[in-house]
Amino acid sequence: MDIRSLELFQHLATSLHFAKTSDALFVSPSTLSRAIQRLEDECGTALFIRDNRSVKMTAAGTKLLAFSQQMLSEWKKVKWQLQQDHLQLQGELSVYCSVTASFSHLPKLLDMFRHKYPRVEIKLSTGDPALSVARVLQQDVDAAIAIHTPDFPEDLLFLPLDDIPLVLIAPKETHLSQLSQVDWRHHAVVLPESGPSKRIVHHWFAEQGIRPRVYATVAGNEAIVSMVALGCGLGIVPQVVLDNSVATSKVNRIVLSNIEPYKLGLCCLKKRAQEPAIQALLNC
Repeated sequence: MDIRSLELFQHLATSLHFAKTSDALFVSPSTLSRAIQRLEDECGTALFIRDNRSVKMTAAGTKLLAFSQQMLSEWKKVKWQLQQDHLQLQGELSVYCSVTASFSHLPKLLDMFRHKYPRVEIKLSTGDPALSVARVLQQDVDAAIAIHTPDFPEDLLFLPLDDIPLVLIAPKETHLSQLSQVDWRHHAVVLPESGPSKRIVHHWFAEQGIRPRVYATVAGNEAIVSMVALGCGLGIVPQVVLDNSVATSKVNRIVLSNIEPYKLGLCCLKKRAQEPAIQALLNC
């Protein structure tokens, strides 16, 4: 039983999908299958029940998962300690965030981290902010910049970084600059189809007693800014997205004083918070 096999097993136990684990850990499906088969041979029992449609963990698999989590956590601690050079951290730290956060909030954090721990290699990946929590839960990354929501997983530690206000935006040609100027009967709205914005925006409209005339629902705040800039309607987006958008000069922003802000922060698994590299990042 080796460390790599336990890493493959632990990821598969979370994803319950051979293809996803193969892609995430950069191994071929056949290599992954052989590693799991070797573990099952060593344990003398099946760890997963699999057919053409699904993968489920057995009771034995659940017991081995608890062991592997403890073993891998201890191994990471020992590995970091062995790699220390005059008490200086070495190794890798993987971080995930949105493209916007990589411009707005991550540079200051990483500048501080790299100044203190120059021998740690940072692996940054960017994408849909709605995936931040899932990437950390599946241990695809060590930490992520995420938005706190009412259903935020209890398994995650959340360290607040900033409150991001949301603003109403309108096409430049409408000349709208104040909320009192908006006639919701005549202005269409571009709404978010998912993510934290969906809950906040729908809640705000309900509180205001407004039934918006929906032009479209789209994925991503950047897409909302683009559609508003093209004159498709009004939209509500995080101010930081607008500040970093190439289309910011093509829209008017209207301050909303009574809308819930984004609670932006750094998150990681609670059980991994004491790992040296993650703890160092949290301390920054």
